[in-house]
Amino acid sequence: MLSLKQNSWFIRKIVIWRAVASVAWSVILLPVTAALFLFFSRFSFCHPIQCLSECTSLLTASSTIFCLVVLCGVVLMTGFFNLEFYTLVPSIPCSRIALLGTVLHPRQCVHSLVYCTMGMLVMWCSSVTIGGRYSTLGTPCRIESGELVTCLNEYHLFLLLSGAFMGYSYSFLGVVQNIYYVSFQPIQQYKYLCFKGSLPMVVKCSVIQSLYSARNFAALYFFFGYAPKAWISSTLNLQIDSSLPPLDSLTGLLDFSLFYHLLISGTFLYITWYITVLLFRIYVTEAYSFPVQSTFTEDAELCLPKALTEKNTLVMKFLALQDLALLSQHSPTRRLEIFSLSQPGGHPHNWNALSKECLSLLSELTHRLVAHQDAVASNGRVKSQSASSYTKSGSSVSSVMSGAEDLPETPRHNIPLRTPGSVFLKSSVGGVHSALTAPFTPDLDSPFSSPAIRRLAGQMEPQSPWFGAVQSPHIMRRGPKLWSASTESQTNGSPPASPVSVPSPPPDNQKPSFLAQWMQKRRDQLPEASSQALFADSQAHIWALQGISHLVATSFSEDQFGVVQTTLPNILSSLVILLEAVDRHFKLPHASSKPVRTTFSFGDSTYKTLRFALRAALKTSIYRITITFGEHLNAVKISAEHRKKLQQFLEFKE
Repeated sequence: MLSLKQNSWFIRKIVIWRAVASVAWSVILLPVTAALFLFFSRFSFCHPIQCLSECTSLLTASSTIFCLVVLCGVVLMTGFFNLEFYTLVPSIPCSRIALLGTVLHPRQCVHSLVYCTMGMLVMWCSSVTIGGRYSTLGTPCRIESGELVTCLNEYHLFLLLSGAFMGYSYSFLGVVQNIYYVSFQPIQQYKYLCFKGSLPMVVKCSVIQSLYSARNFAALYFFFGYAPKAWISSTLNLQIDSSLPPLDSLTGLLDFSLFYHLLISGTFLYITWYITVLLFRIYVTEAYSFPVQSTFTEDAELCLPKALTEKNTLVMKFLALQDLALLSQHSPTRRLEIFSLSQPGGHPHNWNALSKECLSLLSELTHRLVAHQDAVASNGRVKSQSASSYTKSGSSVSSVMSGAEDLPETPRHNIPLRTPGSVFLKSSVGGVHSALTAPFTPDLDSPFSSPAIRRLAGQMEPQSPWFGAVQSPHIMRRGPKLWSASTESQTNGSPPASPVSVPSPPPDNQKPSFLAQWMQKRRDQLPEASSQALFADSQAHIWALQGISHLVATSFSEDQFGVVQTTLPNILSSLVILLEAVDRHFKLPHASSKPVRTTFSFGDSTYKTLRFALRAALKTSIYRITITFGEHLNAVKISAEHRKKLQQFLEFKE
């Protein structure tokens, strides 16, 4: 039997081959883009026929072929970075410190350095292709004492430095705009149609990004251009031609030809990189069909139920969930395999494994939302797990999962679908970015923490004159106005919190220090980013909802053995509990505000609206089940509260 490690390597090998195919197509398309760049760089309205003949002859020149070889190396390196840096769950820094830590990470610094080098290589190829005054770094300028003096060609240097700047801009925007985030399209298309539809966006983003980069680099070179020019001229023993206007002046920068060639070269650079990224996204997200069950024992690890439980290779889990969502809608034959019984024994192993993993994903999301709501209810301070972190909804989910008769208790293993840890400032819910925010979250229970830090986090000492009152006017303005605080107090039987009175100004020695205030501002979370980070991996949950709801709906007519009916109460309860948690989350500030769409960014921003897609998919799934079963749901054993909620779906009131 194949081990789990071999199974992960099998899927990784598939991804590697898909990445190789995308790089191969990028190399094939490279001569086309290079020919277009050559044409636009040498185009002349006065002599169009002569321009065409020169371009045709230059395509077969040795310098052009050598530049194509160099550009192929750049494309190969870009494809390697796409394979190493791609992610299915976007990295969403929820604070300024987390974003700064990501940009200054050593791995990201190496990435920026490599892309600066590749940008200089592409710009060198562009300058050689354009020719003329851009061709070489050193150019003969005058004759002194009978000897030819070589001067620094600032135009060539200008293009080289602009390539390094554009390379760093691409690397930096890769972090800010999540360029390496790979999202799965909701509707599967042929690769050619997908590439054809996205090509205008690639050209548009390349032109706009090149325009912004050219403007920013021109401003940077105007202020700091003399330093690299003087250093390179002294290092290479090249003189500066005083007969030409320097480019670090207004006279030198106000050159239309220079700006045009900088713009067209930057567009070619970005198109080369963006096409490689686009083809990688198209190939990696191509659907993969897993067998539902295998006749041979050695292939059992490659079946869909085993692939859904994969914890080490995230792309395998996503491909399996995508396959589950597709087969539940379009493959009656494979659905019958899910509803079948094992021989011998007569157990629904396939359905049990699939439904258990889907319910486990939904339960994990519910617990995550409950923990975040508790954190917001305590004004950003996560309560201890023993207090009331998983009361009400959390305990309901646990009871649903443990109360299944035919399903064993779902193990709470560490699923790799996690929210970045910066959502919870000091939470037990770990994440990949918790190390970035941990140094800025002091231990408030430590005896060595200062009173200023305690006031900063909202914990007052009993002997403090502010004990029992509002810590600062900023805290007073937001007050206990969150829905969760009032709801919890009314549910527990205690009266609602009384309005907080404004205390008299505290003594000067009790005010938070400047350092404490600065730390608080840097540690403040972005509310909308926190909501986006909570649902960063919700594409997996959307597929789980679609798959299990379609299977339950089709079981009404296709399930001959009634294997779905035994788990129908647990499924309905899990969906209703998740819907309650999602509805409560959307009542939080900034959770229901839709982000501003960016029209010129090549980064995939679909993760910003995943929470809305999840809520729509959740309601659609419940409607799909209730419409199919109708009044038969009255015979399902669920709680009265959940039955009342389902009745609203039956009456189309949700």
